[in-house]
Amino acid sequence: MSEQGRFVTIEGIEGAGKSTCMQLAARVISDHGIELVQTREPGGTPLGEELRDLLLGHRHTGMSEDAELLLMFAARAEHLHRRIEPALEQGQWVLCDRFTDATYAYQGAGRGIPKDRISVLEQWVQGARRPDLTILMDLPVTLGLERAGRRSDPDRFEREDLAFFERVRQGYREIAAREPQRVRVVDASRALATVQDEIRGILEAFMEQVGND
Repeated sequence: MSEQGRFVTIEGIEGAGKSTCMQLAARVISDHGIELVQTREPGGTPLGEELRDLLLGHRHTGMSEDAELLLMFAARAEHLHRRIEPALEQGQWVLCDRFTDATYAYQGAGRGIPKDRISVLEQWVQGARRPDLTILMDLPVTLGLERAGRRSDPDRFEREDLAFFERVRQGYREIAAREPQRVRVVDASRALATVQDEIRGILEAFMEQVGND
């Protein structure tokens, strides 16, 4: 493994199976003897988790779109400073459930906030830091929401209408189309074993590539 760690993110709409993908990815990476930090967004730090409660909870259902966007990046700034960057500098890999692609998908495509406004915050908070590999768990919105509905009570985002999630999914797919080398799309509507085999193959190929760099 190279001196600098690698940053791997998992993305997808509600019900896409990100949690299951995170568990599998952690096993595959750890089985190669790589020291791994698992985390999530929004969250990952004490401050980030408090901001997550504000963002996903129902106490502020009328939150403005700008406030939502800024809180997301506030949590991200703390996350990068306290957890992500220190781990990468020590040669650890970081596996994160969602990152800035989610902001472009949810606050950008979903809420309609212009991409250039998000980009300004991205550059300010992250500098040159971007994920090295992103696995996008993609599936039809109706199927994802059906799965999510069986899992738990809906959070503030999960109460949005179907059209919102269609825009979010399209936002994700546009990112993948622009950055096919970084973003690997997995059809999450298939049987679990098939999905897991593809994820394992993506990670194995990525680790081999890193080892050859």
